[in-house]
Amino acid sequence: MSVDFDESRMAEVLDRHARWWSGTLDGPLMAVTIYGAHPKPGGSKAPALSQASCADFRWSPEELIETLDEELSTLEFAGDAYPRVNFDAFGPGVLAAFCGAKLDNSSGGVWFFPDGEHALADLHPRYDPDNVWARRIKDIYRAGLAKWGKCVVMGMPDLGGVMDVAASLRGTENLLTDLYDDPEEVLRLVGEVEAAWVDAYRDFASVLHPASAGYTDWSGLLSPVPSYIIQCDFCYMIGNGMFRRFVLPTLARDTERLTNTIYHLDGIGELCHLDSILALPELNAVQWVYGAGKPGPMHWLDVYRKIRAAGKRMMVVGGPSEVLGVIDALGGDGVYCNQGVGAGDAETLAKLLAVRK
Repeated sequence: MSVDFDESRMAEVLDRHARWWSGTLDGPLMAVTIYGAHPKPGGSKAPALSQASCADFRWSPEELIETLDEELSTLEFAGDAYPRVNFDAFGPGVLAAFCGAKLDNSSGGVWFFPDGEHALADLHPRYDPDNVWARRIKDIYRAGLAKWGKCVVMGMPDLGGVMDVAASLRGTENLLTDLYDDPEEVLRLVGEVEAAWVDAYRDFASVLHPASAGYTDWSGLLSPVPSYIIQCDFCYMIGNGMFRRFVLPTLARDTERLTNTIYHLDGIGELCHLDSILALPELNAVQWVYGAGKPGPMHWLDVYRKIRAAGKRMMVVGGPSEVLGVIDALGGDGVYCNQGVGAGDAETLAKLLAVRK
């Protein structure tokens, strides 16, 4: 195996992540991936697994894993980082495709569209474990486990938020209108999407575990027990009253059925929901993403203070100097940062690792 990471090192990283989740880790969780640390060995023929290539079925799962292995072999993992495969390559909210929506990556990115015009009352989504996309991901999982065992962790697919998936199946504009015209049917649809979400999570988890070293997703956080980054990008477009009626109950159930959860708070339009989110007693953490064109992390110290005051941990997004600025201003306890540095940037690497305890 060309990935330079053994099971004992993985166990150390997993322990620190577990302590971060539980609130018993002193200082921040600082995952630093060093890019270009080793030359790429070459030899694999398959393209890198990405949203642009995910629909190319000419390559076997084993060939895709060989390419991923070559990519991982060029990296080093410092601090709390570890080798992982991010399965957002099949798009954000891929549960929609598992339930019959069209997956379109012709633009180079993945988008989901309804498979036709359907009345709200006629939409009854169900997770299909034999769906072509679900089978493909599970086949890649099996090839990866055979190659790496517990030395590389493969993430759960980006299933998406329940309302986000409902919007993919119904159409966003239609769903916004439905909230006013037929709220009870929306609640029925939300319930069915949520059931499909649970079925999908359990199906993928049954393939990965207990063979994998832990649970992860596109956030990069590692957990020894079921975990996920939960979200609702759709709530950017609705007020807090509708959020509490249509979205918050599903989030509450997510935090109850999964041991470790972090909420993906995406953009200033979601800040009106932050108090409701922080009131979820079982939620562990919040990832605040301020959005393109907005001021960086140091502008949002009051948001981070509110998250911390609610007893939640937080993922800080930004460049090395920005996240170090937040840690300097607020302290590192409960903070998670996922950073990448070039192999020649020893100064930045040292600064990032110096804040760990």
